[in-house]
Amino acid sequence: MTEKPALVPAPGAHPHPAPRRRRRAPVYELLNCALHGHHLVGTDAAAVRGTDALVVRETADGTRWHRCLRCDAWLPLPAPARPEREFPPGRAEIELPLRGRPLRDRYVLRLIAIDRMVHFVVLAVLAAAVFVFVHERGRLQKPFYRIVDAIQNGVGGPSGLSNHGLLKDLDKAFAAHTSTLWIIGLVLAAYAVLEGVEAVGLWYAKRWAEYLTFVATAVLLVPEIYELTGHITVTKILTLVINLAVVLYLLIAKRLFGVRGGGRAEAAERAHDTGWGALERVFPGHRDVSERGP
Repeated sequence: MTEKPALVPAPGAHPHPAPRRRRRAPVYELLNCALHGHHLVGTDAAAVRGTDALVVRETADGTRWHRCLRCDAWLPLPAPARPEREFPPGRAEIELPLRGRPLRDRYVLRLIAIDRMVHFVVLAVLAAAVFVFVHERGRLQKPFYRIVDAIQNGVGGPSGLSNHGLLKDLDKAFAAHTSTLWIIGLVLAAYAVLEGVEAVGLWYAKRWAEYLTFVATAVLLVPEIYELTGHITVTKILTLVINLAVVLYLLIAKRLFGVRGGGRAEAAERAHDTGWGALERVFPGHRDVSERGP
């Protein structure tokens, strides 16, 4: 005699009382449905079969209950006045939406993608500024030194141009070789392109982008940690914490480089949380709803 699979309560319908640590609020599913609407199928079908009970059911009074394939909510809808198909689509025709941990990972990856896109914009602007400066340096040099002289005279001598600050950095820029400035601009532009590629790949949850982001971020941790040995600022600490969190998340949660089973384990986890088996575990579909709604 085969054992019946253990039923998992649908999101928002946990039995009471239940252990607090086992509850999982469907935050990402509900957020996605709130932003993009419920994922329903069979709303254009003329009739409902018994085999469709997992996704759509019809009660004795003619009311149809459609199941959101993302958040598991059951919504009552009238039968279509002008159906476009005879029956709801079969499993082979339905593309299941993300849910569970894969949906959570999609949101986290897109947060990282937004961070990388901000980096891309900032670096692209800096690279463009360097290239413009190289082109216009000769025309800007005389006005700059007139401003420096005015500041120095105002404070009573050459102490106006200290060893630190914006004026000193600009003085070094005007004194630098053109080739050096071009190299700096090209490095900034290349790094901007790298951040842009990361952002696009992470937004679409590409596996190669996760590896690229991990390597690029891990390499940057070395100079960031070294900078903390000198002058410590809140910005430096915050940047280091964010990059450490990104590296640990990609390594552990996304199972890079074979950690925690690697890509195969992640694919199995995705199938477990988003496949038809996940819908059957939450609501197997054998319940009789001929007299009652779900």
